[in-house]
Amino acid sequence: MASLHLRIDFGDERSIGPGKIRLLELVEETGSISAAGRALEMSYRQAWLLIDALNRMFAEPVVVAQTGGGGGGGARVTATGQALVRRYRALEKRAASGATADLRALARLLKA
Repeated sequence: MASLHLRIDFGDERSIGPGKIRLLELVEETGSISAAGRALEMSYRQAWLLIDALNRMFAEPVVVAQTGGGGGGGARVTATGQALVRRYRALEKRAASGATADLRALARLLKA
């Protein structure tokens, strides 16, 4: 079955898509930009640059770093970041359900 991937362009080279959203979900799960990046097979620098781009894109940060200490540092997805993920996933679900017939029709046009 074909699948739909949603990318939202806000202009001025600002966009969100499945990769950035998954990165946020993994930061939420792991509490770490580094661990989230590793899970997506990307370097810490690449993951950090994506998080930085997201933080600069929105009026409020989507991820905040937590200062290290005895247990080390980490990162936390903010309420804004959580809302971003939730709304993106809702849009993705609505888009996919609305496109089911067209996706099937396109899949039937594929070479066997």
